[in-house]
Amino acid sequence: MTITTDDYIARVLSNLPRVTPEREKIAIELRNHIEERLANGQTAENVLQQLGDPARLAESYLSAVPLVPAPFFLRAGAKLIDFGLVVAIVVPTVVLTWYYTPEAMFPWGPFLTILGGSLGFCVYTIAAEYWMGQTIGKRIAGLQVVRESGTPIGIGQAVVRLLPVAFQFYWVDVLFALFTERHQRAFELLSKTRVVRTKPSVASNRLAQRGPA
Repeated sequence: MTITTDDYIARVLSNLPRVTPEREKIAIELRNHIEERLANGQTAENVLQQLGDPARLAESYLSAVPLVPAPFFLRAGAKLIDFGLVVAIVVPTVVLTWYYTPEAMFPWGPFLTILGGSLGFCVYTIAAEYWMGQTIGKRIAGLQVVRESGTPIGIGQAVVRLLPVAFQFYWVDVLFALFTERHQRAFELLSKTRVVRTKPSVASNRLAQRGPA
């Protein structure tokens, strides 16, 4: 199947975290580069072949931006924000459920509400880290979850990252972040993911130097 220029650029962007600074600038520079080669008489197929695999090209752009490990206590702050948001939703819901639950349903109503809140938190965390690379807490703290190469994580990696929470040994997993070089939890090492600080901007000339020649 023939890939178009638009498809190729879209694939490159899909391999960049959604919070990557200057995503639009990268797309514009890449499109201009392709059009320049087309104007010189090359075919679109040859140009895209020369640029190579979109995922590899995305990694070359990301390599221009050093990944800064997120400090342990900044990560803890982000987690507290997420936990606080869940508590702010679940606690009033539990209180209302407790108050309005018929005696025949007590205490199953509040229990099911707490269980539902816990499951909802897990689903929210997996979805947020997979789709956006960050939860609300991480966004406020200026953090994002990426693969070790800097590219977005997959759904399987998002699930593996949360397994310690599901199996109730999260604090054991967290202790690894105190002693690993990149402040990675044990299951982050297993899933080949890490939490890094987001950058406010990336100099376009650095990206251009790492981009296609």
